[in-house]
Amino acid sequence: MLAKSLRKAPVQVVLLDRNNYHLFQPLLYQVATAGLEPDSIAFPLRGIFKRQKNFHFRMAEVESVNAAANILETNIGPIQYDHLVLATGSNTNFFGNKEIEQHAIGMKSLIEAVQIRNYVLKQFEESLLMTDEALIRPKLSFVMVGGGPTGVELAGAFAELREYILPKDYPELPVHMMEVYLIEAGPRLLAAMSEKSSRKTEEGLRKLGVKVMTNTAVKNYDGTVLTLGNGETLRSQSLLWSAGVKGVPVGGLAPDTMIPNGRIIVNEFNQVQGLQNVYAIGDAAQLANDERFPKGYPMVAQVASQQGKNLGHNIIRQIKGKAMQPFKYKDLGSMATIGRHRAVAEFLGLKLGGYFAWIVWMIVHLLNLMGFRNKMVVFINWAYRYLTYDRGTRIIIKRGAANIVKLRQSIDTPVQ
Repeated sequence: MLAKSLRKAPVQVVLLDRNNYHLFQPLLYQVATAGLEPDSIAFPLRGIFKRQKNFHFRMAEVESVNAAANILETNIGPIQYDHLVLATGSNTNFFGNKEIEQHAIGMKSLIEAVQIRNYVLKQFEESLLMTDEALIRPKLSFVMVGGGPTGVELAGAFAELREYILPKDYPELPVHMMEVYLIEAGPRLLAAMSEKSSRKTEEGLRKLGVKVMTNTAVKNYDGTVLTLGNGETLRSQSLLWSAGVKGVPVGGLAPDTMIPNGRIIVNEFNQVQGLQNVYAIGDAAQLANDERFPKGYPMVAQVASQQGKNLGHNIIRQIKGKAMQPFKYKDLGSMATIGRHRAVAEFLGLKLGGYFAWIVWMIVHLLNLMGFRNKMVVFINWAYRYLTYDRGTRIIIKRGAANIVKLRQSIDTPVQ
C-alpha cells in the first residue's frame, strides 16, 4: 500500500524482500490442509507494480541499519536511502520456551504451509502401515494452540479433513482414531471479537468434533507428549502453534527503540523513536496512540495497510513542505471461519454468524487476493470443494539429493 501510494510522487521507490512474491497469509491454513495450491495465494511483486515507473524491486535480506549514514546493509551490498520504511512483518512467538519451539510447527510462510501439508498426509500414510492403535492415535492427534483466527480456522479445516477426506482416501483408518484439539490459554476463543461470536465459534467447532480446551495453558512439548499447565498430558506428534507472534528485529537500531517482543517503538507518524527519516509500519511497529489499544495496535493486515497508506501520504506532504498527519486507525471489523456454512463476522456494528457470515468471509477474502488469476483459481477450488466435498491438492512433495542428481543427469545427457 505504501509503494502504491507513492506511484505519482517524484521519488524512487525501492522494495527489498527475501521473496519475490506477495503472500496472502489469511489463506495459508488452506494450503496447509490441502485445500489450495501454494501459488494461488501468492502473486509476483514485479507483476503488482509492472505499470509503476518509479518502482524498483530487489531480492535481498536486510542485515542492519546505519541510521547515521543513511545506509541499509543488505546481503547484496549497502543501499543509500533518504527515507527508510521497515515493514519486516512477524514471526511465530513461542514465548521463550525452547523445547516447544524445537518441536512445534509454526505457520508464517508458504514453505511452512506446504511442509505442514506434506507432514499431515505423511502421518496418514504411515498410520496405514501400523496395527497397534496405541501407536496410531498419537500420529492422528492434531493439536492447535492458540484460539485466535488462525487456530480456529486450522482446527475447523482439520475437522473437515477427518469428516470428508479420511473416510474416502484412507478407509482402513477408523475415523474415531483421528482427534483434533484446540487449546487456548484465555477464557474464550477469538478474544478480539464479541462473546457472542466466541460462543458461536466454540459451539460450531464442538459440533465438528473438535475438542476445545479454554483456560488451558501449554507448559511443554517434547515432540510426543504435550504437558498442560494443570498437569494433564496429551500424546500427539503434531503440535501446530498459533498462540502468538512477534516482530522481526532489525540490526543497527538502538536497543531502547524496541520492546521485548521485537516491535519497534514509533510515534504517531510511524517514525522510529529518535529518528526523523526511518519509519516502521505493520507488525514491526509498536504504536500506542489509541486508547482502544493501550498495548499497541493488533498485528493484523488492516493496521499495516492503513499505516502504509498514511505514511505514503505523509512522505508526499514532507516533499511539498507540509506538516505530516498522525495515523488514526479505522477498525473495519473481524471475521473467522471454521468450515462449510460456519463463520462469524463483525463489522459496521453488525454481528453475523452461520451461513451469511460464511458468504461474507469468502467474498472479502476473494476481493483481497492479488491478481485476477488467483481470484479465479481460489473461487474454482472453493466451488469444487463445495460440490464434491473433495480437496484436490492431497499430494506429498519430497525434496531429496538423489532426485536432484537424477534430474541433473537427465539434463546433462545428450539427446540421441
